[in-house]
Amino acid sequence: MTKQHDFQNDIDAIARSKTVPTLLETVILATGMGFAAVARVTASRWVTCRAVDQISFGLTPGDELDVESTLCHEVRQFDREIVIDDVRSDPVYINHHCPLRYGFRSYVSVPIRRADGSFFGTLCAIDPEPRSLKNDRVLDMFRLFAKMIGEILDAEEELTKSKDDLSHERALAGVQEQFIAILAHDLRNPVSALTAGLRLIERGNIDSQGKDIVALMRASVNRMGLLIENLLDQARKRNGAGIVINRTRTDDLAESLAQIIAEIQAVAPEQDIRADIDLPVPVSCDPPRVSQLFSNLLANAASHGAQEAPIRISARATEQSFTLSVANGGKSIPDDMLPTLFMPFERGNNRPSRKGLGLGLFIASEIASGHDGTLTVKSSDLETVFIFHMPNNQQPPA
Repeated sequence: MTKQHDFQNDIDAIARSKTVPTLLETVILATGMGFAAVARVTASRWVTCRAVDQISFGLTPGDELDVESTLCHEVRQFDREIVIDDVRSDPVYINHHCPLRYGFRSYVSVPIRRADGSFFGTLCAIDPEPRSLKNDRVLDMFRLFAKMIGEILDAEEELTKSKDDLSHERALAGVQEQFIAILAHDLRNPVSALTAGLRLIERGNIDSQGKDIVALMRASVNRMGLLIENLLDQARKRNGAGIVINRTRTDDLAESLAQIIAEIQAVAPEQDIRADIDLPVPVSCDPPRVSQLFSNLLANAASHGAQEAPIRISARATEQSFTLSVANGGKSIPDDMLPTLFMPFERGNNRPSRKGLGLGLFIASEIASGHDGTLTVKSSDLETVFIFHMPNNQQPPA
């Protein structure tokens, strides 16, 4: 197994850039020099990150030079550019060990800095022949390219951090969704036990007050069961399974809707619920799912509507379409909540009285979509109405 370079992250960051090779090629073309490189330079290391080599200098990404044998070391140490047209006529570097060791006569090295001012390394170039480098055109180009490389590194770091944060959030969301799915699944058994227990009590000899209490308990258990189903539907949706819709042509939908009304009325006995259900033709739908949608809408109206105003329910079916609406009085839904109203776990800070997990309307909208229908809302200070509309002329699968 190949050992990972201890500056591999820096090497990879430069390697991922499509701009850096172009900058180095431009340096070669503009100056006539034979070797240009981006080097990572520290107090003790000089590492090649990227190079364009036309003179067989022999450095490739990851290769190192003794840092004290390089002029880049002095660029870092003294925080200054070094530009040499010809070592043989340069008063400072004519006898310097570095040109003698590596056999170059012309040289440029400018610092590459990160946005926080830290020193990354250098953009450098060498050639065995003298070159005219000490002019504004060449130096401005090197400075601009060094600045661009620093910005590329900063952008790469931000992108990597964003990807890491996203991966972490996805992993966390996956754990949360798995927990919710397991919790919802495991809650089914105690709810089923409660339902069975209530059936036994109902068969016994209980007075009218006991029957009322059992009815309230049954409504609460049914509400718990609905919340559990919503959680499981959400988990299936997030896992890509979606909400399964099994359409049949049913004449019994009115009875199912009436049962839902009775359950909600038991929980909110003071609430005036008025239903107008007219289903003269069979409805092509998934009855349990439409009942779930209706229960979510009606429970929502009972929770958030004004108690002094009646909840009005309308259900209409023709050979072409089916429409179900639930209307309640009270304050209008704030405009800033409307865009996320059908999103999961969105409850809104400005409605602290809102109960539940914020899944009911989301699941209802998914059920509507599964029936090739729509779930819309109209809200004013007079009334809030949720309307489910779907085609009724579709044949169920054979």
